[in-house]
Amino acid sequence: MTSTALWKILNKPSRLFLFSGPCVIESEALCLKIAKSLKRTCAALGITYVFKASFDKANRTSSKTKRGPGVENGLHILRSVRDKVGVPVLTDVHTEQQAELAAEVVDILQIPAFLSRQTDLIAAAANTGKILNIKKGQFLSPSEMKQVAAKAAHCGNKKIILTERGSSFGYNNLVADMRSIPIMQSFGYPVVFDATHSVQLPGGGDDRSAGQGEFAPILAKAALAAGANGLFIETHPEPAKSPSDGPNMIPLGQMSATLKRLANVFDAVR
Repeated sequence: MTSTALWKILNKPSRLFLFSGPCVIESEALCLKIAKSLKRTCAALGITYVFKASFDKANRTSSKTKRGPGVENGLHILRSVRDKVGVPVLTDVHTEQQAELAAEVVDILQIPAFLSRQTDLIAAAANTGKILNIKKGQFLSPSEMKQVAAKAAHCGNKKIILTERGSSFGYNNLVADMRSIPIMQSFGYPVVFDATHSVQLPGGGDDRSAGQGEFAPILAKAALAAGANGLFIETHPEPAKSPSDGPNMIPLGQMSATLKRLANVFDAVR
């Protein structure tokens, strides 16, 4: 599928789309397992599915924790998922060089929340011509994302998606303000709600982040009721064994029933 064709699908207000997969790439086998499972579920529910996974978690709480397979091995696995499962893929980039390399493999480049004001990174990603998913920084108001999106649009790339992933609320906590969804939609771009990172407790686990994954489906339903165009959900067959963000995740075994309920909410408000 071309970038233009995928962009047209993601821009359909009547069709829910999902960015979902593990937080970080652990192995090709695990990525293929998750992608195949979610592809089947989403096809049955009429949801457009994009596989997501990171090749490098550069924003880890501690230097002791695993970051991922790195750009070369990670992109090899993402290409394998794209080719073998037949789904679009998304990954995040942290440097201008990574943007260029990842653009040769993936369909969507993601700008991490912590890097959402990095002008050179946004410009480099935009200049690839790929669809961009820019996460709202935990430290930014939704209205400030208008200027963030403008940095990409200034490069001639208006294939932009904005993602709400919670705002800092004191120490080691986030709050999701549903007003951000219509505010960011007013800029003319689709808006995604990141249900699993919105329930993260940043740095709340001493040398790692904690989380409250049990609330992720609840916030996802609220976001769809508020008009979100798509959802971002991290999942894993055994979240407790995930090297990154396991406490935030919705277990893979619960995704089918969860997505069915979420699709019903989406249909009810459209």
